[in-house]
Amino acid sequence: MEKNIKYTGWAAGAIVLVLFGWWLLKDPTSTFTESLPGEDNRGADSTATDVVNIGEKFESFGTSTSGLKGTWTRFRGADYDNIVKNSQPLKNSWSGDQPEILWSVDLGEGHAGPAIYEGNVYLMDYDEAKREDALRCFSLEDGKELWRRSYGVTLKRNHGMSRTVPAVTPEYVLTIGPRCHVMCVKRETGDLVWGLDMVQQYQAEVPLWFTGQCPMIDGSKAILAPGGTSVMVAVDLATGKVLWETPNPGGIKMSHSSVMPWTFKGKKMYVYSAVGAVLAVSAEGADEGKILWQSKDWNHSVVAPAPVCFPDGKVFLTAGYGAGSMMIQVTPSGNEYKVAVLKEYSPKDGLACEQQTPVIWDGMMYGIQPKDAGPLRNQLVCVSPDDVTKVVWTSGKDGRFGLGPYLIADNKMFVLSDDGTLTMIKPDSKKYVQIAQKKLFDGHDAWAPMAVADGRLLLRDANKMYCVNVSQ
Repeated sequence: MEKNIKYTGWAAGAIVLVLFGWWLLKDPTSTFTESLPGEDNRGADSTATDVVNIGEKFESFGTSTSGLKGTWTRFRGADYDNIVKNSQPLKNSWSGDQPEILWSVDLGEGHAGPAIYEGNVYLMDYDEAKREDALRCFSLEDGKELWRRSYGVTLKRNHGMSRTVPAVTPEYVLTIGPRCHVMCVKRETGDLVWGLDMVQQYQAEVPLWFTGQCPMIDGSKAILAPGGTSVMVAVDLATGKVLWETPNPGGIKMSHSSVMPWTFKGKKMYVYSAVGAVLAVSAEGADEGKILWQSKDWNHSVVAPAPVCFPDGKVFLTAGYGAGSMMIQVTPSGNEYKVAVLKEYSPKDGLACEQQTPVIWDGMMYGIQPKDAGPLRNQLVCVSPDDVTKVVWTSGKDGRFGLGPYLIADNKMFVLSDDGTLTMIKPDSKKYVQIAQKKLFDGHDAWAPMAVADGRLLLRDANKMYCVNVSQ
């Protein structure tokens, strides 16, 4: 009898475990605790008072010649949309050792992405041993470091240090360091042109996980969004002279998001998803530097994805940590603009992104769901901008990409998973079509924006950058 009682108890326990397992499979995120901003970091070292001499050090390691002519000049590429427009024939499938890693370099811990200009790679990095921010220039041919321009600054490790992508022109490279230090150098030589400390000059507040805002170059101007005493400023690239400053009476703070250019109804403006509001600043004319419109309906403490602006006046906004997304409508009204909220929803109810900015292709919008999106967590999804809560397709429960980046080139979408797995997808408007997939390296937090030029795809995880040959 005792033996039967023990067997019955075991069977009952097994039934409970099976039912519990089925429940988890139905909603694998049902036991997740709410993710709150600031819980998983040790606090940005925004109180540091060391004197920073921006660009004070320079090291040269040699020269390199290259016939490569491709460019990826800034965050999200030439047109700020993460899409390569020029002819760049890439492999249609992978087999064997493809795609090949051509070279790799060790980096300081961070999530900063590279920029590319005619055979050179520019990357913002942090050297923990030397306690220095460093703009490093590498050869795209072989990964050899050519030079670095650096300056001493104290950082407290905070889930990575450097997080921004340089902006590059034929003449200049513009960077923003983790503690809001802006540096402009000559592109070819690394010679210092000017530096600006946004904390000292504008009382900017360093964001929770250091600066994530990527600098913008618009013609001859650097466009920056410090918050503090000025929402946005324009600086002359050649001289460092401040050309205009946008007052900040509403106390809007710097977010991890980047400023996006937008021409709407013939009016050029800079759109910024800040902490405290979303707003647009005039980029031209008599009112250049003035706020054209803003909405405090969008107000979250952690914002990383950039705003996605549509020709019809819609602007899509999204963020992590439960913020979900919002679609607003901007409408001209005389000499002013009206802003209306069209839709606001949680990350479980439609497209939302925690780190990466959604990409638009063939009239559809693609993005990776955040970790608090319920059963769709970390999946790539496709939605129509006309109804962002209606998911057309997903990559499925076996197609989870963490918080990884993506871009489109040669009619193919490349997605990098947190663990170093690269997936090639056909960006189809009706169904998920996976073309190829390969684990390239044992990655950790591979979140940095990718870059591609001359058939070479640059990827990185928290501590290393890789150059992968995806060319035909």
